[in-house]
Amino acid sequence: MTAKLFLRLDLGGTARLGPGKVRLLESIEELGSISAAGRALKMSYRRAWLLVDELNSYFPDPVVTTTLGGAGGGRATVTPVGHAVIRAYRDIEADAEKLLRKHGGALTLAPKKPRRKPRGRRTSTTPAGS
Repeated sequence: MTAKLFLRLDLGGTARLGPGKVRLLESIEELGSISAAGRALKMSYRRAWLLVDELNSYFPDPVVTTTLGGAGGGRATVTPVGHAVIRAYRDIEADAEKLLRKHGGALTLAPKKPRRKPRGRRTSTTPAGS
């Protein structure tokens, strides 16, 4: 079995950035909507909105902005800060993948060999004093 990489960045305090939040940002950029991005990622609108709100709280400027809808509906936009966050995360992830390919061989597990029963002392079933 080969090693796989899961990258989660602790940004300080309770701020965490991992593949799910980054994928949400990418989906919002692609679809222009928090609800559509949530549906695409099989999460509720509420969950998607809470994650966006959480991400926005991490940085001095928001990573996603929204406009209220009218007849055409609202829109969500990934800001330049959001684009920088996506780019930084994906760059770090790519660098980490390169390092894993370079050094990951040491982490490859060999198939398990069947275990032999340990040899122990044989005990007699003859009652003592016979």
